[in-house]
Amino acid sequence: MKRFFDRLLGERPRETPAAVSPGSSGPGGARATFEELLVRPGGPVADTALPRATIVILNYNGRHHLELCFTSLAKLDYPRERLEVLLIDNGSDDGSVEEMRAKHAWVRLHVNARNAGFAPACNQGAGLATRPEVLVFLNNDMRVEPSFLKELVAPLVRGECDATTAKMLSWDGKVLNSAGGGMNFHGLGFQYGMNRPPAPEFDAPRKTLFPCGGAMAIRASVYAEVGGFDPEFFAYYEDVDLGWRLWVQGKTVHYVPSSVCYHHHSSTSKSFPPEVVRLLQVRNPMYACFKNYDDENLRRVLPAMLALALRRMLILSGIPSDQPFRIEHASARPSSLVGKLMEKAHKHFESDIPIKRVAAADLIGINDLLSNWDHWMERRREVQSRRARSDQEIFRLFLKPMWCIEDDPAYRALQDGVSRFTGLDELFQGLEFLRGEPHK
Repeated sequence: MKRFFDRLLGERPRETPAAVSPGSSGPGGARATFEELLVRPGGPVADTALPRATIVILNYNGRHHLELCFTSLAKLDYPRERLEVLLIDNGSDDGSVEEMRAKHAWVRLHVNARNAGFAPACNQGAGLATRPEVLVFLNNDMRVEPSFLKELVAPLVRGECDATTAKMLSWDGKVLNSAGGGMNFHGLGFQYGMNRPPAPEFDAPRKTLFPCGGAMAIRASVYAEVGGFDPEFFAYYEDVDLGWRLWVQGKTVHYVPSSVCYHHHSSTSKSFPPEVVRLLQVRNPMYACFKNYDDENLRRVLPAMLALALRRMLILSGIPSDQPFRIEHASARPSSLVGKLMEKAHKHFESDIPIKRVAAADLIGINDLLSNWDHWMERRREVQSRRARSDQEIFRLFLKPMWCIEDDPAYRALQDGVSRFTGLDELFQGLEFLRGEPHK
């Protein structure tokens, strides 16, 4: 394995694992390497040792995905008496429910009157599962290999970890959609390997920060113990939060490349207005950071996180120029009656300026955290009171903590400056495990 990584690091392709340079170190001065994240799985698991598993699948107007998804699940190489498949329909009006009843009657079906959201509906599915030992969450826009489930649960059976995530390929298998996950210091997650062709570097089992919510397994007892997905996230980043919380509370998550599935990426999200999705994608990483960092590190991260969020909001705003707001460009107020009347009329017609809806979504998302401070402080205490692992032990799982997601020069200068000012550059020194940039 060491020779494999030595060869790999000499190629320097986009987003490859990167060994820490000599003399660099992670928190506490300990040298950190990507190789430390690798795990050596045990042998095959006999069918008689496989756990009772419930696969929970959510659907919202995804009728066009159902046939291929459930046809592949029907071919799973897994004891039928130990497998339950449960579809939670989130208020579809496209005939999904009728199709399930007509073509896939072997699947348990629960129909919600409205879209309850991904995180709440997953929790609902976990509660409806029949005596599961393992819960599996799978997107409806997936098809799986016959060995998918057996491979996914094997590390759990062997006691190697508490949750697992599969290798996720594009629908045609030509590129990766996910080979485990990472994130930057202010909570913006990414799927390792996204849009990269399959390669040996993605075939190494390892520890990962979070299991992708579209193809993951977790011990049912652990899911209940840590509180499942956070329902207040509704959708997006609930898997990042769950994985991070698992590590904080002393659990472990592994990437299992031998468990393979194929994905229509972001199929459901395309049916919603972009500002609706944007709000969740801005707000939920803040929620995750606020809950999961320890006190000392949150005090460093919070001002940087808010500063960068505000800069992104301005970039998206569509405001053509800030000159009208600058006093050095303002004209003196008129003193004549005619001038005052003209000024009043001008203000009446130009008192507002347009702002793009996605920027307004950013503002609302930031406010969701700040305007509910006491509530989120209590949610934070719930997590921190159960801490069993230090942040320093978790940081290496971020893979790219200083990842800058914007190309805007002023944004990059802000991230560099605020990171130096708050000490984040020192906190994450030596923990940039990926060369190149993750897929945005």
